Formats: sequence, structure tokens, C-alpha cells
Amino acid sequence: MNDMKKMARPFGWLFALALVVAVLGRIGLTIAGSTGVLAFDYISAAGVPVLDVICSILTGSAFVAFLFAAGLALAVSTAGPVLYGALVARGDVKARPLTAFLAGWACALVALLCLVVVVLGILSAVQVGSMSSKLPGAAALALGAIGFAAFLGTLLGAASLVVCAAVARARAGHSLGLSLVVACAGCGAVVMALTVGTFGALNAAAVSLPALGGWLAADVAVNLGMLFGAAAYLRKLEGAAAAPATGPAASRAHSAA
Repeated sequence: MNDMKKMARPFGWLFALALVVAVLGRIGLTIAGSTGVLAFDYISAAGVPVLDVICSILTGSAFVAFLFAAGLALAVSTAGPVLYGALVARGDVKARPLTAFLAGWACALVALLCLVVVVLGILSAVQVGSMSSKLPGAAALALGAIGFAAFLGTLLGAASLVVCAAVARARAGHSLGLSLVVACAGCGAVVMALTVGTFGALNAAAVSLPALGGWLAADVAVNLGMLFGAAAYLRKLEGAAAAPATGPAASRAHSAA
């Protein structure tokens, strides 16, 4: 019974985080649906958005397999910031924007690799050949994947440092769970708005590269803002925690010794 009591609060905060993400996702879907970003007719004769074409080729079993692939990719992306925060909390590494970004970049690359490995197994040879004929060469795809992973790396790096800041707040006497929920709601709302805009620019019958590039640039700018903002806040918390050790009380103790 004591174990259950100790588990109740941490799991309660976990469930609260999940509900916050679900609510933000539902809000984003509502906005996307009301503005025409999402198309609910996947069998159209003309003017079909790019992502609708991809969805239309998936059979029932292939769609379920794709959900597994997406879940695996999301699991890797979510576990990365948690692992980074745990390593920092344990003292194995020091929280820095560069290492957070590199860890996020690596997680994004592995997530994309897992996605490709599974997806290639759910498409027939005819489908793969048809899609390959419309795509650039392997070298261009590899460079594109590396670049896209770097874009995602800024978001995962920001998430990693936000986790570290929440841990630092917990060490200062604040609630870790509440700090994570507030950060998830605030940062998540910004990410949700940018995701809807970026998705809207991408999911079009004729993709406008300037519009899509503008949204991606805004995404990176905001991600970097959260990354360095969390790093600055973390340094402030660490400085406040170190201040008592060098304050007047510590000076008097040193003199007495």
C-alpha cells in the first residue's frame, strides 16, 4: 500500500502530461479542420493534397503497421529528452545547448531510420517502385533526412533543456510534476500552432516552397529560442542554488573555521 501511495503522484503527473498533449492535439486538429488544412475526402479526382495521396495507398493492415512505425518513432523522440534529463540530473553530463541539440539530432535520425525500416516492409514492390520513380536519388534523400533530423533536433534539444530546467526547479523546492505540466502546456501550445501552419503549407496539391521554407524557418527560430531560453533559465537556477554557498553565511563559517 505504501508503494502505491508513492507511485500515485508521479503517475498522476504522467497522466496529466498525456492529457495536456491530447488537448493541445485536439485543438490543433480543430483549427486545421476548420481552416481546410485537413482534407477529409481521401478519394478525390483532382487537386489532391500530397499527404492524402500517401494515405490513399495504404490498406487496412498497412495502415496499422504504419501506426506502429509512427509510434516507434515518437517513442524514440520522447525518450531522448527524458534520458538526457536523467543523465544531467544524475551528474553524468552537464546541460548545454550544443549537447542537447546533438542528442536531439541523433534521436531524430534514429527515429526516421526506424520509420523507414518498418514502412519499407508494409509497401509492395510495385508501390515502392512507383514512389521511387517520383523521388530524387538516394544521396539527395540521405541529405534531406539529415537536414530534417537537424530541424527536429532543435525541437528535441529544446525539450531536453526544458526537462533539465524542471529538474533544477524541483531541486529548489518546486514541484517537478507541476513544472513539467506547465512547460508542456506553454511550449506545446507554441509548437502546436507552428505545426498546424507547417502542415498546412506541406499538405497542398501544389506545395509552395517559399511558404513552406518560411514556416520551417519560423519553426527553427522558435525551437532555438526555447532551447537557449531554457538554457539561460537553467543557468539562473543553478546560480541561485550556488549563491548560498558563497554568500555571507558561508563567509562567516569560513572565518570561524
